[in-house]
Amino acid sequence: MADDAANWRAIPLEIFTEGRTDLIDEIFDEGYVEHLTVPGIPPTREGIHMFTNQLRTAFPDVRYEVVAQFQDGDTHIGHVRVTGTMTGPWGPMPATNKSATWEEIHIGRFANGKVVEHWGVLDQLGMLTQLGFIPPMGG
Repeated sequence: MADDAANWRAIPLEIFTEGRTDLIDEIFDEGYVEHLTVPGIPPTREGIHMFTNQLRTAFPDVRYEVVAQFQDGDTHIGHVRVTGTMTGPWGPMPATNKSATWEEIHIGRFANGKVVEHWGVLDQLGMLTQLGFIPPMGG
């Protein structure tokens, strides 16, 4: 289970921040299921490859910081803080050249040392407001 914790941390720190897509097949199970779906991206291990490439194209300077990480048996829960400047398109949204910082909570279930399922909650409202796609509330 110690390897599970290291693998969990590698996802935000090495795969997303550093762009180490070579680690995806090592950390995610072949039958991986994504429950936090993104339009146009399959909820599979191949989808993680696609998502990572799109994320790093939209936010080439993206940085993930692990704020907290917890483990309960085969389940890992993590709170991360993400910062980045949107210099490329993100789905249908054009680049804004604005920076944003947002919070995310991720839950991953491991089996045989690999992630088999993932759920997440993201502060998309905060991110989209900072990037200029949604007007600030109450203003």
